[in-house]
Amino acid sequence: MAHDVNCFAPPMACVKCWFSVIGPAAAMSPQQPSTPADLLAWYIAMGVDAAVAGEPANWFARAAAPVGASERRKPVPPPPQPAPRPAQGSGARPRPRFEAETDSRASAEAHAGASQAASLDELRECLQAFDGCPLKATAKNLCFSRGSPSARLMLIGEGPGRDEDLQGQPFVGRAGQLLDKMLAAIDLGEDDVYIANIVYWRPPGNRTPTPQEVLACAPFLERQIELVDPDILVFLGGAAAKQMFDTSEGIMRLRGKWRTLKAGGRERRAIATLHPAYLLRNPSAKRLAWRDLLEIGAALDD
Repeated sequence: MAHDVNCFAPPMACVKCWFSVIGPAAAMSPQQPSTPADLLAWYIAMGVDAAVAGEPANWFARAAAPVGASERRKPVPPPPQPAPRPAQGSGARPRPRFEAETDSRASAEAHAGASQAASLDELRECLQAFDGCPLKATAKNLCFSRGSPSARLMLIGEGPGRDEDLQGQPFVGRAGQLLDKMLAAIDLGEDDVYIANIVYWRPPGNRTPTPQEVLACAPFLERQIELVDPDILVFLGGAAAKQMFDTSEGIMRLRGKWRTLKAGGRERRAIATLHPAYLLRNPSAKRLAWRDLLEIGAALDD
């Protein structure tokens, strides 16, 4: 018997057509499965490998339809909306606020302590009792100064390093040794200069001090300049130059140029140069620092 022309499934996959092929006798044979499990096993034995619907499907008509016409896209659900915040009223719970000691309070304490210091020794004692700079909590020692308090030349650097933190004096490490050689090149020794930093405690990891840390120490540095009363100020490195000149320009633009700076109660001549630590990393820049040193030596001779 021929395959039913109204059925578009393969003959081996259509039970109805298969029965028409094997004949009624075979279809009613004693081996005819009686349970669903036996029927499924019989289908597999007969080569059935796909399930078909109860009604015949016209695959030629479906192939003529555009691709995707029979598929319906599921609507994309909208993103979940955040829960509305409760209104700030009598029943709303206020958000907790955690406020540390304000910078203005630390600055006021620094100004009060620095202004009362009548000497450099008293200023050092005020700094040792001052807790408004967070660097103090991680440093080992206070690095106040090195050199002669009566010197005409005061050098101000960025901050103490590891060696300075251990010894309690500024510029005593490798950078300090290079600074001593630079000063000796223009016939200056430790008794001819006074050395300090814009912060008095070592920043962790020798990082650049933050503006808050610098501002906390600024009143003490201002009073320190006033008590030493030098004629010339030299700022070593970009951090010190930017802070003292109150500018955002880089050290390469600032170095080698004389300026008049009001510091410590009066106007003073000031100049910036490269930091010795930078010269250790970039020896080719020593020629620029040498030019600045010649300018400083000539100014001291005037």
